[in-house]
Amino acid sequence: MYVIVVYDVNVERVNRVHKLLKTYLFWRQNSVFEGELSKAQLYELEMRLKRIVKEDDSVLIYIFPGKNFDLHVVGRDKSPVEMII
Repeated sequence: MYVIVVYDVNVERVNRVHKLLKTYLFWRQNSVFEGELSKAQLYELEMRLKRIVKEDDSVLIYIFPGKNFDLHVVGRDKSPVEMII
């Protein structure tokens, strides 16, 4: 499955969340990662995130059954999709 992860966490935890997501997904831009994960990898990632994030943090995981989605960029594309897909 294809996932996009968007996070807004306290500055004290930003580096830990970024480092964790980097081990599973491709960095897209500030606070955004995307890539292909198996169900097991997604479950593992969610469990590891739960150990880091606190109640006032937010991590959104958008799940797509495949790579079928449209990307519309407004402004500068910081990480071209060609590098990811």
